[in-house]
Amino acid sequence: MTTNRDSADVVIVGGGVMGSASAYFLTKLGRFGPGRIVIVERDTSFAECSTGRSLGGLRAQFSTPENIALSKVTLGLVRNLKENFGPDADVSFREYGYLVLADDAGAGILRANHVVQRANGGDIDLLAPDDLRREFPWLDVEGLALGAFGRSGEGFMDPSIMMTLFRKAAQAAGAVVINDTVTGIDQDGGKVRGVTLASGRRIACGTMVCAAGHASGKVAKLAGVELPVEPRKRYVYVMDCRDATPALHRAPLTQDISGTYFRPEGRQFICGMSPTEDQEPPIGDLTAIDYAPYEETVWPSLAGRVPAFEAVKMTGAWAGYYDYNTLDQNAIIGPHPELTNLLFSTGFSGHGFQQSGGAGQAIAELVVHGGFRSLDLKRFGYERIRRNEPVFELNIY
Repeated sequence: MTTNRDSADVVIVGGGVMGSASAYFLTKLGRFGPGRIVIVERDTSFAECSTGRSLGGLRAQFSTPENIALSKVTLGLVRNLKENFGPDADVSFREYGYLVLADDAGAGILRANHVVQRANGGDIDLLAPDDLRREFPWLDVEGLALGAFGRSGEGFMDPSIMMTLFRKAAQAAGAVVINDTVTGIDQDGGKVRGVTLASGRRIACGTMVCAAGHASGKVAKLAGVELPVEPRKRYVYVMDCRDATPALHRAPLTQDISGTYFRPEGRQFICGMSPTEDQEPPIGDLTAIDYAPYEETVWPSLAGRVPAFEAVKMTGAWAGYYDYNTLDQNAIIGPHPELTNLLFSTGFSGHGFQQSGGAGQAIAELVVHGGFRSLDLKRFGYERIRRNEPVFELNIY
C-alpha cells in the first residue's frame, strides 16, 4: 500500500510494458519514497495485455533516427539484463535479426533507410539476390531485388517476461500497482490534480502518465483531451512445418514484399500480416479469430517465398490489440501543451514493446528533470497531433 492512500507523486495509468518501464526508470532516476509512484492497471492478470500478445521483436530497421534510438535503449537493457534485473533474469533473446525483402519498386526505400540506420548505429547489411540465396538457402529469391538484414542488435524475445522484469523491479523499489480503473481525471489551473477510480478512491498526483495502450484515447478524453489512439485488432497464426531445416529454425523475422511475415518460435513458426484499412477486423472478443487471412493470403504468400512452407499445419492462433495512432502510427511521447503535467507514452502502433526501454527512460527524464536528456523525442510530442503534422516513418509494420 502507499504511505498516503490518497496521493502520489506520479500516477501511471496502464501497467503494461510502457507503464512498467516508466515506473522502473522513475525509480532509477528520481528519489521517490515508498508508494509515491502508483500504477493503476485495470487487469492485473494481464490476460489481454497487448504486450504479452506481441511478437516480442526488437529492430533498428526504421527510417527515423528517433525510432532507432528508442529501440537501442531497450537493446542496451537486454544486453545487460542480469546487471539491470538480477542474476536470474532471462528474456530468451534470440539475436537472429530482421530480414526485410524488397522488389525493384521497394529497393530504393531500403537503400534510403540503410543510410539512416547506419548513421545511427544499426548493424544492417543490404543483400543482393545471390547474397540472399547464399545466406538463407531456405529462401526463394524470385522477384526480389534486395534484402536488408540486421546482423546484430535485432531479433525477438519473451515480451511478457520483459514487462514483468520492469514491473517487479519498480515494485521492489517502492512503486505500487493498484488493480482498478480510472474513471475521472481532475484538473485545475492547467494541471492534472488527481484521478478518480472505479472503486471510488481518488488519488491526488503531481504528474499523470497516460500509458494505457489501446485505451489511451478513452483515458485522455476523461481529461478533455483528444488523442488519436484506438485499438486495432491483429491476428498471429502458429504453424508447424515438417520439412523445416535447422537453418530455417534460426531464420530472422522475415518481412516479405507481400507484407506477410514469419519468425521461428520454438519448434514452430508464427506468422501474419497487417491488414489494409478496408480490411481492418472488427474490435471485439480477442478469442474470436478470423482464419481467412491465413488461408487466403498469409500461407500462400509464405509458401511462395519459403518452399518448405508448402507443407505446414496450422496449430493455433491468437489476437491482440495495437495502440494505433491514426495520425502517423508513431509514438506520442511527452507532455500535453496545456495540461503540462499530463504526459503521454502511447500510440506506438505495433512497435511499442521494442521501444519500451527508450520510452520509459524518456518519461522518467521528463518527470525528474523537466525535459528530455538522453534522447531528443520532441518530434514525437503532442504538438504534432494538434498541428496535424505526421511523422513519416517508412518502416511501419
